[in-house]
Amino acid sequence: MPRWFTRAIVPNPNDPASVPPATVGPPAWRPGDPNQVEFPQSGPFQAPPPPPAVMPWSGWPAEWNTPNWAGRFQSLNDVAWMCVDKNASILSTMPPYLVGAAVSLNADWITNPDDNIYTGWIEFMKQAAWDYQLGEAFVLATARYATGYPARFRVVPPWMVNVEMDAGRRRYLIGSDDVTPDILHIRYQSTVSDAHGHGPLEAGGARIVAAQMLSDYATNLAKGGGIPAGLIKYPPELGELTAELAAKLKSDWVTARMSSIGEPAVLSGGITFEAMQVDPEKMALVDLSRFNDSRIATMLGVPPFVVGLPSGGDSMTYSNVTSLFDFWWRDGLRPKAEAICEALSGWLLPRGTVIEVNSDQFVRPGPYERAQTYQIMVQLGAMTIDEVRAAERLDDRVLPQTITGVLA
Repeated sequence: MPRWFTRAIVPNPNDPASVPPATVGPPAWRPGDPNQVEFPQSGPFQAPPPPPAVMPWSGWPAEWNTPNWAGRFQSLNDVAWMCVDKNASILSTMPPYLVGAAVSLNADWITNPDDNIYTGWIEFMKQAAWDYQLGEAFVLATARYATGYPARFRVVPPWMVNVEMDAGRRRYLIGSDDVTPDILHIRYQSTVSDAHGHGPLEAGGARIVAAQMLSDYATNLAKGGGIPAGLIKYPPELGELTAELAAKLKSDWVTARMSSIGEPAVLSGGITFEAMQVDPEKMALVDLSRFNDSRIATMLGVPPFVVGLPSGGDSMTYSNVTSLFDFWWRDGLRPKAEAICEALSGWLLPRGTVIEVNSDQFVRPGPYERAQTYQIMVQLGAMTIDEVRAAERLDDRVLPQTITGVLA
């Protein structure tokens, strides 16, 4: 039994399969892991195992959705996932650099915070940016320099960390271990009275649910062969319409349409079908779905146009790609980048030294604008020709740290 599981549970001797009902559905169907959840009995243990996946049991109605894990997990629809992923991917590929760092400062983590699990800075930063956008990110120090500053660290999934307010201060537990001295808690939005951070999708949770329901509706419509809701009209001259006959008519209609998708229907005996919805866009609620998705993208700081949503065509439409990326950086990505970098700087570095990210490649202007900027900088004596060549990657020289970010 793991050390964080403090209470042993002794099962009764009854055979569960012998106590009716053994299941609420067909006994032959056993979805998921037939052994359910197993806990390790021996060996080293560093952290709690991941939680079991939420899945329906035997007999679970197909129309029911499984619940979310309250407070620890957020279900993302495709647009929300795409927006979070784009922001995290872009932030993680912006090279980090130090400002105001002493020559003797130990900071090799800027290349790879933990080479035991990460391939480099990009993988670490993407995990941190993902969790931060969902409300809060936790970074755990696993080794320290002689100066006491963290030398190796990794992102810990939020569901593993228990946060409590203790006399006005936050206390952090992973299992039964108090990791407060070794953890950095980066909160998207916070208050002094709340232990946790909160992200924009919490306010937009209803939109996430609505978007998922609209997606499920369109999916079920497609699975049903695109059969719209309608009425099968039974003429009274054919006699009394009994419940059995009505059920057979519905069943035969659905079966025939599913087996001949796209082919015209044939009805006889005076029976007719009247569709209540015939417009495919209205059937799939396209406009409502687009509006929901656009609001989700806006909440996450991503221009809707970037994820394939209508831009609106108004006077604020971006004139070109450069202005689009510049707006995206200034309005959405820069606040997130500075919040994460400020938190890391105060935790990893001495006062006066900060981490920044180089956004040049993301908001980089065109060649003509860059040439004009370099010309002015050279004329002012702020840059040399060699530095311009290095900034433009015109030779094999490493980009000098002194000019990194000069065009940001």
